Amino acid sequence: MVCGAAHTGINEEQKLRYHTKPMAKSRNIVGSTTYQNIKHDIIFGKLAPASKLKLEALRERYSASMSTLRETLNRLASEGFVDAEEQRGFFVSAVSPEDLVEIANLRVLLECHALLLSIKNGDADWEGNLVAAHHKLHIMEKKMLNGELTATEDWKRYDWEFHKALIAACGSQNLLSLHSVLFDKYLRYQMLVLTHRGEKAVHEHSELLDAALRRDETRATNILRLHIERGLNHSAAVFQSAGAEST
Repeated sequence: MVCGAAHTGINEEQKLRYHTKPMAKSRNIVGSTTYQNIKHDIIFGKLAPASKLKLEALRERYSASMSTLRETLNRLASEGFVDAEEQRGFFVSAVSPEDLVEIANLRVLLECHALLLSIKNGDADWEGNLVAAHHKLHIMEKKMLNGELTATEDWKRYDWEFHKALIAACGSQNLLSLHSVLFDKYLRYQMLVLTHRGEKAVHEHSELLDAALRRDETRATNILRLHIERGLNHSAAVFQSAGAEST
């Protein structure tokens, strides 16, 4: 009887382990996919700034449950991409020139610090990954210079991967996580104005690569700071002239 009871207990435990954990894992995968898809659509302007996020419409669009959507929207609200208003629901966060300036200034602060750390700590693998990331970016930049606007999303993806590779050896996961959220917010403004600075930006990326590989900390951080500031000035000018500000 004791053996039988023990045997039954093991079977029940196995059932619980084998049947609930995959379900939990599946929910996590669905939640992560929903989060990534909605965040992508906010960044790339498919969900317009200040627009209301109606749960029923989102459920049909992203094939996600109401509970998953609420969790996702609350997570995006904590990152600043969504506004959660009591009694009114969820809205895509609005945009403004002031917010763009603040994001760019914070990016200079974080990214320049992380670049300094990466130059000090980076090994041969860091150098190799950086060169590879720049090569992919340069290919997309040439397409943009040739007027291939269909390459816009790929261009920004490789731009992000190059900047991420620059600071990958900083040694701080917290710093990388903060930078990732900040870069996505900055990218959102760039996608709203949908413009490329042309040869100037291409040259700055090449100069940034050269300075990083030469371990020239001062030159590298100066180039990076100017690169971000010039990108800010360009985006802000187009943003304001297009009347993109919303409240």
